[in-house]
Amino acid sequence: MSLIYHLAFKSDWDRALEAGEYRQSTKGRTLDEVGFIHCCARASQVDQVAGAFYAGDGDLVVLIIDEAKLRSEVRSEAVPGFDTPLPHIYGPLNRDAVVAIVPLDTFRKQAAPGVAFLQDPPGPGPIPWQP
Repeated sequence: MSLIYHLAFKSDWDRALEAGEYRQSTKGRTLDEVGFIHCCARASQVDQVAGAFYAGDGDLVVLIIDEAKLRSEVRSEAVPGFDTPLPHIYGPLNRDAVVAIVPLDTFRKQAAPGVAFLQDPPGPGPIPWQP
């Protein structure tokens, strides 16, 4: 299983559950406005994105996405400020590709050094978090 990560406001994800798909690219910008959904290739990049773009914001969750389950194309592209290319989803995010939803604070604790299951999970992957 190849995982990618997307930082989202929980309210945006809740709307996606009702709509059937997720269409938020990044903070305050939709898929239609940007053309793709921003993601992280590694769990360690999530904190960098949170600090750069979501500092001071609450109600954040990390969508953990199984790349193989995506219906939309994913492209790894260079992004200024990042050492490695980041994945971009060129289309809506189908709900069934999201294998876990984890509050950002919980994710930070689980993605700390020495906790590898979010970065390279054995078996079926992490257990979805439910509010």
